[in-house]
Amino acid sequence: MLLENKNVVVYGAGGAVGSAVARGFAHEGARVFLTGRNLDILNTVAKEISAAGGAVETAVVDARDEKSVVEHLDVVVDEAGGIDVSFNAIGISPQGLQGVPLTELPVDDFMRPIATYAQAHFVTAKSAARHMIPRRSGVIMMHTPEPARLPLPLVGGMSVGWAALEGLNRALSAEWAQHGVRAICLRTTGMVETPVIDIVYGLHADALGITKDQFTEVASAMSHRKRPTTLAELTEVAVFLASDRASAMTGTVANLTGGIIVD
Repeated sequence: MLLENKNVVVYGAGGAVGSAVARGFAHEGARVFLTGRNLDILNTVAKEISAAGGAVETAVVDARDEKSVVEHLDVVVDEAGGIDVSFNAIGISPQGLQGVPLTELPVDDFMRPIATYAQAHFVTAKSAARHMIPRRSGVIMMHTPEPARLPLPLVGGMSVGWAALEGLNRALSAEWAQHGVRAICLRTTGMVETPVIDIVYGLHADALGITKDQFTEVASAMSHRKRPTTLAELTEVAVFLASDRASAMTGTVANLTGGIIVD
């Protein structure tokens, strides 16, 4: 097992990406600590992981709140002895933030994803690194979709927020890799299996005056494979990058866009 005896904290574990990656980590032997704002959803994911033989615990944690994050990690370290991987998969609703021309987008709505993503990822990374650096081992992981790099219309401040995460990823690695803590970002296309993308594609389709199915077809055709990244593909790569087999990889973006973007 790639992650046997590893302790992994997943933020936003109740969402499609967070829950899929958490299941993958657990399947490869990790003890996973699921966090989010809805305990019922987290417990549902935990029951699935437990039923499959995985070791899992849940806790309500606001990833933007440093006190909440720090207190939870202190508990994890006391129980498990350390933190090996921190994966931040939080998301925010695209309603009112996407599908709106920039000339019509209120400043507060433009800034919301930028501030939310940057703050949450900085808080969780900083808090985990304080435990990882003394042990000279650990992995900080995050996820961005292709607008982080690819200029697309009607995405509002989302693309700026995601681009900021990729910049943060490089900054974390520049400071912490020398102390044994790697920072990795996984970049995918929009994943049609996720409820959020269903909403996003609907917003963009409405703005363009086409059907959601038509927009989905156009978006999928952009990749060389003519199909989007799947949650299973994201999970497989996340598991590998979190493992010791990827020890040379840090400060970089794992490009899972199927050829849409070439770094």
